[in-house]
Amino acid sequence: MFSKAITLTFILVVFTSCSNNTIDDVMEPEEEAPEVTTFQGVKFVFDNVCQQCHSNPPQNGAPMPLVTFENVREAVISRGLIDRISRNEGESGLMPLGGPRLPQATINLIVSWEEDGLLEN
Repeated sequence: MFSKAITLTFILVVFTSCSNNTIDDVMEPEEEAPEVTTFQGVKFVFDNVCQQCHSNPPQNGAPMPLVTFENVREAVISRGLIDRISRNEGESGLMPLGGPRLPQATINLIVSWEEDGLLEN
């Protein structure tokens, strides 16, 4: 009787611990690392929009160039660049001067660059 109990226990353990899951079924999927926005991802805006006035040397009364990574980073940190591009159409101080306001997706990209640490590459 004792051996039947051991055998029955062994069979129950074997069958209840078996699974047809694969390692992929029990492993949690790895989350992809979020994409980090760098200056290289926003540079096109400054090259194609801002440098019409913010060239080196600046034109049309622009106070500083926005040509290099350092120029643009400094403008975000110390000169309110994101505030200026985020103002409503027709609001005083909106950049680019004279409008039109940048598309919101472009503004969001520049904000993401700031939030990601103003990285160069």
